[in-house]
Amino acid sequence: MNLSELREKSVNDLKLEVENLLKAQFSARLQLATQQNSNTSQLSKIRKDIARVKTLISEKMRNI
Repeated sequence: MNLSELREKSVNDLKLEVENLLKAQFSARLQLATQQNSNTSQLSKIRKDIARVKTLISEKMRNI
């Protein structure tokens, strides 16, 4: 996920993005728990993306 692409989105779009990332995080955790996915770095990437989007939401809310 590119930061410049995220900066162009509105707050509502960013909130939808967080919801999608949380769903992806849940499914990645389930896959790791059931040993269907051996890519353990995927979970940390999703967590970092969630933090990026939440940071952008808070920045945009302060600027309003």
